[in-house]
Amino acid sequence: MIVRQATPADAGGIARVHVDTWRSTYKGIISDDVLDGLSYDERQAMWSAALTTRRSDNHIYVVEGENGEVVGFAAAGLEREQRTGRVGEIYAIYLLEEHQGKGWGKQLFSEAVKRLKHEGYESMMLWVLADNPTRGFYEAMGGTTSKQKDIEMGGDTLVEVAYEWERIDKLTV
Repeated sequence: MIVRQATPADAGGIARVHVDTWRSTYKGIISDDVLDGLSYDERQAMWSAALTTRRSDNHIYVVEGENGEVVGFAAAGLEREQRTGRVGEIYAIYLLEEHQGKGWGKQLFSEAVKRLKHEGYESMMLWVLADNPTRGFYEAMGGTTSKQKDIEMGGDTLVEVAYEWERIDKLTV
């Protein structure tokens, strides 16, 4: 297993992980219409832009499997609500189901945290669907829930929960 900073060449692999993990993790949570409508090509274009034209706004890491294929990724940067310039956010952290439980998610999390610390962020947060079965991972990483909000997706109202880490300099990951 190798965790490294993503390059534009990784956009296709990241897109595959993004779509496949949504379909496996959110089955029964997000409508089938939304999940069936996910497109590898659209996600690849999104991640390609994040890795090129918006590269300075994003810190993206991938984990490679045994054959060098991307099996997980994490993306982090400035908190999107921009309450202050000192709050970072993990925008996404996804790992293919068959590679979960091996410590690779923790490695991705660790790389994102290290980068946010390096960039001078004092705290961080992330949003996760309340019904996401992997929420315990964020609790195991020391996150505490702070707020929630409703979001609309595919005609359904879903609840997102914020996890926060008030002092990332205290995180030992």
